[in-house]
Amino acid sequence: MPYVLAIIGLLMLGYAAGLLWHVRRGRRIPQVAYLGLLVLNGVLIAALLAWAVSRRH
Repeated sequence: MPYVLAIIGLLMLGYAAGLLWHVRRGRRIPQVAYLGLLVLNGVLIAALLAWAVSRRH
């Protein structure tokens, strides 16, 4: 499970780097981009909670 968390974390970092690239080029961040970041963050938190619960048992 830690590998899944690492992969999701890397995906989030890549996504955030892409958004930063847009901002530095003077473009506005699309509204849909925030939804994508929210989804990735939710998946990371859910995976972290599932991993923590599975370690307790």
